[in-house]
Amino acid sequence: MASLNVGNLGEYLREQRRNAQLSLRQLADAAGVSNPYLSQIERGLRKPSAEVLQQVAKALRISAETLYVRAGILDADRDPDEVETRAVILADPTLTEQQKQALLQIYESFRKENGFAVGDGAADTPVGGTDVDPQQTAG
Repeated sequence: MASLNVGNLGEYLREQRRNAQLSLRQLADAAGVSNPYLSQIERGLRKPSAEVLQQVAKALRISAETLYVRAGILDADRDPDEVETRAVILADPTLTEQQKQALLQIYESFRKENGFAVGDGAADTPVGGTDVDPQQTAG
């Protein structure tokens, strides 16, 4: 996973908020988070959860995945389908952080089992360059 860069995330959020012509209070209200908490995120003092990032992205009408990458939650070099799948898991408000991590580990193990390199940047390229027959892995 990429390293956390909360300051860079905060600067990016502030820029996106200003581009959307929203005050800090307006964005906080739209995202359903407190004004002081959002201010701390923008100043790089707080690390927001994936759920908060999703709410902020929705309020700003930008990609949650972009915010996940900026926050270091997702690696930008992964294939887009893998990034999207990981983002959906991380953003699910009904799961605990422990459950999310367990699901991500299972997902990655299935990709490896099916011959796909995890996080290699190659979009759906099986290891060895051949397609995997799903019937061969069914048990």
